[in-house]
Parts: sequence; C-alpha cells; structure tokens
Amino acid sequence: MTVSTPESTGLTSTHRYLVLTICCASLLISVMDISIVNMALPAIRDDLNASTAGLQWTVDAYTLVLASFLMLAGSTADRYGRKRMFRLGLIVFGLGSLLCSLAPGINTLIAARAVQAVGGTMLNPVAMAIVVTVFPDRAERARAIGVFGATAGLSLVLGPILGGALVDGLGWRSIFWVNLPIVVLAVVFTSRYVPESRAARGRRFDPVGQLLVVVLLGGVVTAIIESEKRGWTAPPIIALLVLAAVAAAVLIPYERRRDEPMLELRLFRSVPFSSAVVIALFAYSGFGVFLFLTTLYLQSVRHLSALDAGLSLLPVGLLICVLSPLTGRVVGAHGPRLPLVVAGSALTLGAVASSTIGLSTPLPVVLAIFLLFGVFLGVVNPPIANSAVSGMPVSMAGLAGSLASVGRQTGTTLGVAVAGSIVGATATTDPQRFVRAAHVVWWPMIAVGLVVVALALISTSRRARLTVQEL
Repeated sequence: MTVSTPESTGLTSTHRYLVLTICCASLLISVMDISIVNMALPAIRDDLNASTAGLQWTVDAYTLVLASFLMLAGSTADRYGRKRMFRLGLIVFGLGSLLCSLAPGINTLIAARAVQAVGGTMLNPVAMAIVVTVFPDRAERARAIGVFGATAGLSLVLGPILGGALVDGLGWRSIFWVNLPIVVLAVVFTSRYVPESRAARGRRFDPVGQLLVVVLLGGVVTAIIESEKRGWTAPPIIALLVLAAVAAAVLIPYERRRDEPMLELRLFRSVPFSSAVVIALFAYSGFGVFLFLTTLYLQSVRHLSALDAGLSLLPVGLLICVLSPLTGRVVGAHGPRLPLVVAGSALTLGAVASSTIGLSTPLPVVLAIFLLFGVFLGVVNPPIANSAVSGMPVSMAGLAGSLASVGRQTGTTLGVAVAGSIVGATATTDPQRFVRAAHVVWWPMIAVGLVVVALALISTSRRARLTVQEL
C-alpha cells in the first residue's frame, strides 16, 4: 500500500509523463552502464594493464552490488520516501561515474564501479515504485510501465553503439563522462517535479539478513573469479566457498524466524514465483556470458574497432526492442509458457551455434548467431515479470518483483565470473586458445537453456498455478 502526499495528488497528464521521463532516464543510464562498459573492456585492459580477473571485476563489482542491495534500497525508499532515495541514488551514481573516469588503476576503477552500483540500487526499483504511484489509472499505468520496460531494451541498443563510438573517439573514460550531464539534469528535475511518496508501513531493516546475503553472493562470485589464478583447491578459495555455504545455511532459518524478513521465504511456496527467480538467474547467466565473451571476441580476436563491435550488436538490441512489447501482449493474452519456451530454445540454439565460432568464421554467420540471443533476450523478460508477481498479494507484489530483479543481477554476475574464469589469461594473450576456451563456456549454457525450457513447462502447469493460491 502506498501513501501519497498532497504533492503527489492531482498531477496533470503532462506532469505525470515528465516524471516518467525522469525515471526512464535513470533506468537508461544505470542499465546501459552494463553493456557500455563491456565495450570498453579491451581498452581498459590495454590502458590499465588489467588482467582478465580485473576485467571480470570491472563488470561484476557493479552487478554484484546491485544484486546484494536491491531489496534494501526498495524497502528503505518505502519507509523514508521514494523521491528522497531516488535523488540520493542519482547523486551517488554520478559520483561513482566521476570516480570511474578518474581511476588511475584497475583496483580504483573496480572500487568506483561499486560506488556507482550503490547509487544504481536506489534507481531502478525506486523509479518503478514512483511510476506506479503517479499513474493511479490502471490502463495508463500499464502503458507507462510498458514505456519504462522498453527503455531497458533501448539501453541495450544504445550501450554498445554509444560505448564503441566514445571509446574510439574519446577513450574509455568518456563512457563515464556521458552519465554526468544526465545525472545533473535528472537531480534538478527530480527536485522540482517528482512527488514524494512512501509505503503506509515500511518494512524494518534486516541488518543480519543483509549481511548474510552479501557474504553468500560475494563469497561465491569471488571464489569463481579468483579460482582461475589460485586454483579451486587453494585455501582462500575453499574458505570463501565454506563461508558462503555457512551464510546460506544460516540465512534461511534466520529469515524464517523474523516477523518482517528481508527475504520473504513463503513467497517460494509459489511454484511460478520460484521458477521465475530461477529462470531469471539462469537466463541472465547466459546474458552475462554472451556479453562478456562477444565483446572480447569481436575486438581481441576479430580485431574490430569498439564502434564496429558495438554496431555488430545493433541487430540484437533492435530485436529486443521489437520483441519485448509483442511478448508482453502474448503473455497478457495467453500466459508466459510459450515465450519462456521460445526464450530457452533460442538460448540453447545460440549456445550450440556459438560453440562452433572460430577465428575465421564469416562475420555474417557470427552476426546471424547473435540474432538467436536477440530473440532470447527479447522474449524472456515479460514472462519472468509476469510469473513473479501474478497472483501475488498486493502487499507482496513489489517484493516479488525485486527478488526477480535480484535473480537477474545475480545471474549476470555469475555468468561473467564463470566465463572469465574459464577463458582466463587467454582473453589477453592467445586468440586461438581464447576461442577454444569460449567453446567450453558455451556447453554448460546449452544445459542452462534446456533448464529454462523445462521450468517453463513445469511452472505453467495447472498444479503449479494452484500453489499461488496457498500464499
């Protein structure tokens, strides 16, 4: 339930759509930052003499922090005010972008990326809550949410192209400069036009649960990334995995005892919801692998410029923009089964085809294979969102959506970590070995795609749908 202050009532249509524009701008820069940074990885590697692990952390420091703190940011905004938290997020994101642009070394860049992500956690979930608040009419709200969601697809189109143009023209630091004027304008317009709102009863902060989530995710990701250099049997790697396992073992019983847990375990009684989170985790691990390996392949193996590499991904982004709204209509009319089956099948076929790409594979063939990932990414998001919140009590819909977002960010983080740990130093030294290692990465992604298909069939069965009613 949302409480609207006098400032948020009686808004004109123009005012509401101005607020939507501000929220979409925040989504654009925070989501685009994932794809735009990937295009700069080879330039960052050369300029800062970064290892493959350093490149992994440049991506994963951002997505890992997002995954760890999304729920905290959402609940804090509900309690203390969404406008206040959104504006703070913009400022922190802008500060992180400035620090990234000034980073003298790879470790400083990684730390600045984490600062950026702290700001990012206060943008996307809070922006969605603001949009829902300022559009009380259900039909108008649906259209606004559609525009908001399409912005994510647009960011994937613009990210590689803008990133490639900036890297080629002004250097990799410019990909962070571009955020600054957008942030400044967004802060000014937020202060002037975005109404304040908060939940009638915000959830209490759960510091122990939050710490356990950070230890669990951080331990697993750090172990995967560092295993390539140290080996899986190294004491630090074993210690990290044990620490993550202990955190997981403690987290579930601890959260079960709390009256207002950060992780609402009873939501997982719903098979569609549980499947949506797992599908998000698996699907976006495939996305993370695709983006990380493709960027390095196009620039380091095929020696394309950053701009040409970005343009090579343009068809993928366009497919996402076209298919996402169409898929939303299919989900609304017929349910999530067909889009999820198509998404899992496209990921499977894309992984099989990618495992055949070599040093001299004709570029048109490579780009045709990329289209399979465009289909996958274009149809996977609407059914995940629908399955996560469909049938949920109104009081839990926001939390359910946040958990699905955590699954996406965690999957992206793990995909990059696994891909980087397998290709290792070959990403910077030996194109032939890199291609062979990339083939190894794609084989488990075939299984990931098949799991998505299986969960699509299981989660949309009549018996699975009945479990939602038990909440």
